[in-house]
Amino acid sequence: MNETVYPFGGGAPHVDARQKDKTVTGGKGANLAEMAAIGLPVPPGFTITTEECVRYLAEGGAFPESLRASVDKALAHIEKAVGKRFGDAADPLLVSVRSGARVSMPGMMDTVLNLGLNDATVEGLATVSGDERFAWDSYRRFIQMYSDVVLGLDHGLFEEALEIAKEDRGYFADTEMAAEDWRELVARYRAIVDQELGAPFPQDVTEQLWGAIRAVFDSWDSDRAKVYRRLNDIPADWGTAVNVQAMVFGNMGDTSATGVAFTRDPATGERAYFGEWLVNAQGEDVVAGIRTPQYLTRAAREAAGARPLSMEEAMPEAYGELARVFDLLESHYRDMQDIEFTVERGKLWMLQTRSGKRTAKAALKMAVDMTGEGLIDERTAILRVDPMALDQLLHPTLDPAAARDVLTTGLPASPGAASGRIVLDADTAENWVARGEKVILVRVETSPEDIHGMHAAQGILTARGGMTSHAAVVARGMGRCCVSGASAVSIDLSARTLRIAGRDMAEGDILTLDGSTGQVMAGEVATIEPELVGDFGTLMEWADRHRIMKVRTNAETPADCRMARQFGAEGIGLCRTEHMFFDAGRISAVRQMILAEDEAGRRRALALLLPEQRADFAEIFRVMAGLPCTIRLLDPPLHEFLPRTEAEFAELAEVTGYGVDHLRRRAEELHEFNPMLGHRGCRLGITYPEIYEMQARAIYEAACDVADEGGAAPVPEIMVPLVATRRELAILRALIDRVAEAVFAERGQRLEYLVGTMIELPRAALMAGDIAHEARFFSFGTNDLTQTALGVSRDDAGRFLSQYVEQGIFPRDPFVSLDVDGVGELVRIAAERGRGSVPGLKLGICGEHGGDPASIAFCQEVGLDYVSASPYRVPIARLAAAQAALRR
Repeated sequence: MNETVYPFGGGAPHVDARQKDKTVTGGKGANLAEMAAIGLPVPPGFTITTEECVRYLAEGGAFPESLRASVDKALAHIEKAVGKRFGDAADPLLVSVRSGARVSMPGMMDTVLNLGLNDATVEGLATVSGDERFAWDSYRRFIQMYSDVVLGLDHGLFEEALEIAKEDRGYFADTEMAAEDWRELVARYRAIVDQELGAPFPQDVTEQLWGAIRAVFDSWDSDRAKVYRRLNDIPADWGTAVNVQAMVFGNMGDTSATGVAFTRDPATGERAYFGEWLVNAQGEDVVAGIRTPQYLTRAAREAAGARPLSMEEAMPEAYGELARVFDLLESHYRDMQDIEFTVERGKLWMLQTRSGKRTAKAALKMAVDMTGEGLIDERTAILRVDPMALDQLLHPTLDPAAARDVLTTGLPASPGAASGRIVLDADTAENWVARGEKVILVRVETSPEDIHGMHAAQGILTARGGMTSHAAVVARGMGRCCVSGASAVSIDLSARTLRIAGRDMAEGDILTLDGSTGQVMAGEVATIEPELVGDFGTLMEWADRHRIMKVRTNAETPADCRMARQFGAEGIGLCRTEHMFFDAGRISAVRQMILAEDEAGRRRALALLLPEQRADFAEIFRVMAGLPCTIRLLDPPLHEFLPRTEAEFAELAEVTGYGVDHLRRRAEELHEFNPMLGHRGCRLGITYPEIYEMQARAIYEAACDVADEGGAAPVPEIMVPLVATRRELAILRALIDRVAEAVFAERGQRLEYLVGTMIELPRAALMAGDIAHEARFFSFGTNDLTQTALGVSRDDAGRFLSQYVEQGIFPRDPFVSLDVDGVGELVRIAAERGRGSVPGLKLGICGEHGGDPASIAFCQEVGLDYVSASPYRVPIARLAAAQAALRR
């Protein structure tokens, strides 16, 4: 039978598998029950399941009578265990009401302490405890917390009243308030409630309890919880459990205390107890920073040069018991634990344990250390580290000790940190870098023609665009720090100035970007370079032992290729040749080719590009040293290469001999209304075959040159983009094969090569069985496949996509994590039909999704041979691929 309310502690029945299931009782409830079951001192209580939360929200906030009956029964269990009755004016039972989702969501949902106090029970508490000050302090805390969490009043109203009360009495700290002071403040608090709500503070303890339960359920759908869920990919239909637990008090004098602790240092991963505590305090005093906490251990206190005694020194017996609990819990759960505890008049009580949040550096160290200690095995270590957390380790980060002058915050589009001089266009960026400057490229938005400036810059800042804008995608691919969508940035290009959130700046001023938080800062902030040895190397070695899929990189410059090799790439999954065309020394020849009146003119311009392309491919082949290299032939529409400014038209006129008006008319003839679906990809190769001939020749000649040098022979995989029909690929494969035969005959040697296609159109996916007869491999271009399947432009989606995610239309941004149900189904169909026609057909993915762990897990399920990611995402993909293999 599926219960909706589970008691724990105080002699509760045996904990069954369902009660220990975090999907049912949440992380807090499951762990409280398990701690009680292994004999730890846990105040008795009960948990209302997450299923009840989901039902409550679906049914508009109604509580069924069956739930009320179950809660009454569970409340009687607490009363029996502690020997007190809820609402008893002489000796009252007080409870806490806390949330508890299946995963930790620190600070996102609500808690109420000291519930059960009213004007009658506070007197009973004062008598039983022998401490009137403690009783009235607890009551004022309860009114403030309940009014905030349940009644929806601004807690600042109560904070202000407290500060006024202390000021009137000449007090500095809350601890100076006497019993009569708290009594008077309670009267003031109740007056505030009456004044703000037009109703008195509730005195019925049953009404208080159900109000708190309702507030915790409602907090699952609070704005801050929704944001946290979206950022951490937590489904909205999980819900939260509610934990009702007998109160124990850390504010009953100098023999009482409360604290938060970790069994290891969550920042460094060191095997040392880490935490804070406060004498004569309740939990929110530590968590909310109401009072400055003290160090838990003597060593930490001495290292910090602090004066107040640590818990180890001030309460040695309670600390000794706590240390034993630390070791027991870490051994039991086989992970670092985040613990909340209370000491009530010398007795230790455990209020919570959960696997603690940690930095990426700490996660690596703990995984490796715990494996060495025999606490976990290698497989568990691999599964324990979040692949995306590795981003913190792969890029420079800001020195946490450095001061920051934050101007504004945009979207954290590409991780890392960078400082440099502001430049406002790509050419300036390249020129300033050539003279030794470090620069930050600041644009309203970037375009493909900015590629050289983006590559030269340390970081990129845009006023417009989302997490999947051109700037974001290219920056991640290059490993450049990027902040996008910083709407507080306005640029005056003619004056070479900009304004950021009211602060005037000019080209040449220094900015610092934090691509992990989106912060934009004035001046230079010191950075820390990543270290990719030690624990990082060990975990990567383990991951490589267990993964099935290969991991390649998306790269088209020797520098990016070298970086990817350093990160463990096993080849190139996507070399975008158009990025080579934007080089300042080549763009003129590219434009001559595009604006030529006939084939002869195009071939003359292409002859200028051939040696440049050949040299590019040769250097890439040398760096990759015999690893497979998938090279995509020219893909974007030609208009992206055309002149835009008067100066660029004038420069081209001088080179070609054509008048500016003629060139402008020719550019207008090439204008397309929807270039993404226009004259691009294989359509260029069909209509202008000489372009693909030149590129194929450059690839084969470069491969022969490198093979002649005596190293590992290159393995080029030539990819034809945007194929929709078998006939398109057949025509272009024949062309590519003819060029190969010609080059091999000229050079007197023969090298292995493959011709395949990028599957990026729905028709190609559906016709994959037919297309496969002309292909040696498929590479899924999921960026464009997502655009064409959803009918959504990636560059324009930032205007509405966040609302789609917020409203649950898409569970995640489909350009960040693959739309498995729709786009993924096209990938599955193409894989099955392709291999159905050609068994053993090589399959890979080269879209941005190749660096997303959830998408990588799908690729493993479908049976792809490899994923390809930007250089800085290669380690993420290696770890995610290992996890996908282990989970299957």
